Amino acid sequence: MSDDDKNPGREVIADYAQTHFRYFRTADGTVYAQRNGHPVARPIRSQGTTGSHRQELMVGLFKDGVGVFNGTALKEALDLIEALALSEDVQPVHIRVAPGFDGATWLDLGRNDGRSVRIHPTGWDITVPDPREVCWRRTQLTGELPLPAKGTDGKGIDLLLGLCNFATAETECLAIAWLIGCLAPGVPVPAPFLTGPQGAGKSTGGRMLIRIIEGMSGDLRRAPKDEENLIAAVAAGWVTALDNLSHMTPDLSDAMCCIVTGAENVKRALFTDGDVFRARYRRPLLLTGIDVGVIRPDLAERLLPLRLERPRVRRTEAELWTEYAEALPVVLGSLLDLTVKVRAITAETPTDLRMADFAHLCAQLDAATGLGALRAYRASLDDLNDDVIEGDLLAQTVLLHAESMPSGTEQRMTSTEWLHALSRLYSGEDCRPLPKGWPTTGKVLSDRLKRLQPTLAARGVLMDSGRTFEGRYLELARPAPPQPEQQQAF
Repeated sequence: MSDDDKNPGREVIADYAQTHFRYFRTADGTVYAQRNGHPVARPIRSQGTTGSHRQELMVGLFKDGVGVFNGTALKEALDLIEALALSEDVQPVHIRVAPGFDGATWLDLGRNDGRSVRIHPTGWDITVPDPREVCWRRTQLTGELPLPAKGTDGKGIDLLLGLCNFATAETECLAIAWLIGCLAPGVPVPAPFLTGPQGAGKSTGGRMLIRIIEGMSGDLRRAPKDEENLIAAVAAGWVTALDNLSHMTPDLSDAMCCIVTGAENVKRALFTDGDVFRARYRRPLLLTGIDVGVIRPDLAERLLPLRLERPRVRRTEAELWTEYAEALPVVLGSLLDLTVKVRAITAETPTDLRMADFAHLCAQLDAATGLGALRAYRASLDDLNDDVIEGDLLAQTVLLHAESMPSGTEQRMTSTEWLHALSRLYSGEDCRPLPKGWPTTGKVLSDRLKRLQPTLAARGVLMDSGRTFEGRYLELARPAPPQPEQQQAF
């Protein structure tokens, strides 16, 4: 054969790749490769040391006897494939959980054979998803889950609660509700905050909860020192667990709010001047710690306090985790059974809670089991509001001022006038100095009060703002308590 009849290496690679792989793009323009019949997709530009598409393409070419090619031929072939894939249909990729067809959701078991759990309205099955329905994206944080057990009759939930040191039954039902919420890709769930005295097993309990979703390789990690590293860790997994928090900066608090309810991060793409890289994320978050100090009001509405107690009998780590690993298939099977049962229930959505999706989930869980999860969720939010008020002297002063107002009245002043009135009230007759962090201008006061609005409203004090011809104002109102409905005479 003459040299003119030989195919260049890039053409041989491109023909082989398009025969054995499916290439598509996501909404942000990233091109992924998916082996025919397998649900796992890999970005073709990944340069990771393990599991990149470049590596699986090289291995496939070698094992099928096509040949071994140099880096230039591989690069040129992948450049061509990427250009061609940009004209293909857009399809999303998912980590760990994904929506499916006909109201189903999927759970990636992280297995090499691609088997996953399909949760549908009539039950759940273990099968390999159609690549057109679900495309899994895996990273080094994607651990392998055991095959869940069928016909557990709820024994797995009892096994899990027996291994954890939850202090009350209310805490147990909130933990179960959170685990069910983690299996729903479209439901934002509050972040469990495992608290308790030293030695209560907070870190161990946190590991047990996340390993039901992430497998035995799932673990806790220290909070990154900057937001960029935190977002990178969040985007690479499903459940993010931060251990032993003792202090929460305003930046970290804001980042956690974004993780729970969803946000997008945009930064300049590497080696470019005008292109950008977009990272969307909304993930379940779990925290552990004895005390994190003052909690900001916006984060408090997104937390789920789970209190643990010290165990009466201590066990070795090896003994505890051996029992947990043996129970995990049963635990996962029972959780899936309960998830199907809860999703089949119709319940009214509470309209007075910020995390309405999770509140609705709690109402469904109550209707299915009678555990009282919604009542426990409301009580936990009340406790968090107390924590916010105890850590904020301005909130305490506003509530003190509201107590002097007759019920059913309102008071309107400018922000500067409110600042003088609240400062005088705090200083009192002994003119004690204002604390560090006290608002220094009316604008700062107005901003602080806007953050405190939900907390004050939970204590029956409403704060509003507006503008008249005379200027802007802040209005403090203390509504009258609702009157009981008069009984109708029969």
